[in-house]
Amino acid sequence: MSQMKDPQVKKENKLGVVPIPRLLFLMSLPAIISMLIQAMYNVVDSIFVAQVGEEALTAVSLAFPVQMIIISCCVGMGVGINSAISRRLGEKKNDEAANVAEHGFIIAIILSLVIVVLGFFISETFIGLFTDNELIISQGRDYLLIVTMLSFGSIITQAAFAMLQGCGDMIKPMIGQIIGAVLNIILNPILVFGLIGFPALGVRGSAIATVVGQIIGMIYMLFVVFKGKNNLLKLDFRSFHYDGSIIKVILKVGLPSAIMQGLASVMITCYNLILATFGMSAVAVFGIYFKVQSFVFMPIFGLAQGAMPIFGFNFGAKNEKRYRETLKVAATIALVFMCLGTLVFWVFPVQIMSAFNPSEEMMTIGIHCLRTVSLAFPVAGVSIMIGTSFQAIGKAHVSMIASFIRQMIFLLPVSYLLARIGGLDLVWYGFIISEIVCLTYASHMYRYYKRTIFSTWDPVAAIS
Repeated sequence: MSQMKDPQVKKENKLGVVPIPRLLFLMSLPAIISMLIQAMYNVVDSIFVAQVGEEALTAVSLAFPVQMIIISCCVGMGVGINSAISRRLGEKKNDEAANVAEHGFIIAIILSLVIVVLGFFISETFIGLFTDNELIISQGRDYLLIVTMLSFGSIITQAAFAMLQGCGDMIKPMIGQIIGAVLNIILNPILVFGLIGFPALGVRGSAIATVVGQIIGMIYMLFVVFKGKNNLLKLDFRSFHYDGSIIKVILKVGLPSAIMQGLASVMITCYNLILATFGMSAVAVFGIYFKVQSFVFMPIFGLAQGAMPIFGFNFGAKNEKRYRETLKVAATIALVFMCLGTLVFWVFPVQIMSAFNPSEEMMTIGIHCLRTVSLAFPVAGVSIMIGTSFQAIGKAHVSMIASFIRQMIFLLPVSYLLARIGGLDLVWYGFIISEIVCLTYASHMYRYYKRTIFSTWDPVAAIS
């Protein structure tokens, strides 16, 4: 009897039949590995730059918000593509899913051109907002020009990641991420310090290493997407036909997600303005924090990447039980991991800061910053999982609103007031307050959709 059922089981997409804990593990592990490698090369990047001098580290820290804009565009586009593909696969509309992927690459190309124009016109002006130090401005401008003018590698790669992840394939995106990250790690010291015959390029060398790794990763991913034999979706641009409604579907989810991520760039920019009143050492420490905290947050984002197609597929299939179980398991894992992250930041702040060649002032500021902000990690982990569940079902605007409330309504105003009241030591507590408010709002909206959407589904139909 089991032999009779096997062929049918093989026809079922694993997103709808594999037990959730095992499925989430299988889907998330490759993404978590690739995210950890991404975090490692972000930190290694700053460690090498820090050896050039505090001005170089400050320049890269000031450039980071613009990099966040690029990341925001990539994330938004990727979420839109991933969500649209996984929901159509859940509805058994494979041809439409392939068409979504093709439109996704068109969006990636257009987005790359927009970033080029943005980088050309704003790089020097942006760095000049924070300092009149000519060396910092020069190094920050050079870094930004390189990472913006050659951003197409990361953007097109993200479109390929989203297509494969939306189909449930997490291995090939992991390999692509590893290729780019490893190349970056290898090239960084060579180009920054001028090893094995290369000239010492300093900050510019770090930027070049970054974009070269991204472009090589892109080449690999394009080969996988268009030449891979085992891809669930087959793309053929020779028969491509433009459909404005697909663009709208991608943007409906992707644009709020991009705005949500882009708010982080605005937040970092404004936070740097607040910290600049206390000196450039505070700005440099905040840059270090954002690179180091990626070791804690990147695995959670990897978990979210693995969970998103599971959410989307089972939402499309109207299977509330699997949808809710996915959220429960993912949120629990995120909570535990983030608690461990808080523990590490509390126990080893000196060791973490020491990797960045800090001055005595930077060390003092950094210890307090790492210990205080890390208290918000567990709350943030749960919020990220709830937000991912909204994005996967096409309700990304809810996550965007939650992010806006957290960063614009609470974090920046509260941090500014705390800075005026208690100085630099108190400013970091704004992160804790804002994360608690964000989780409260996200939990309320989840209960709302549970009541208004899930209650309308036929449980019998979901099981069948």
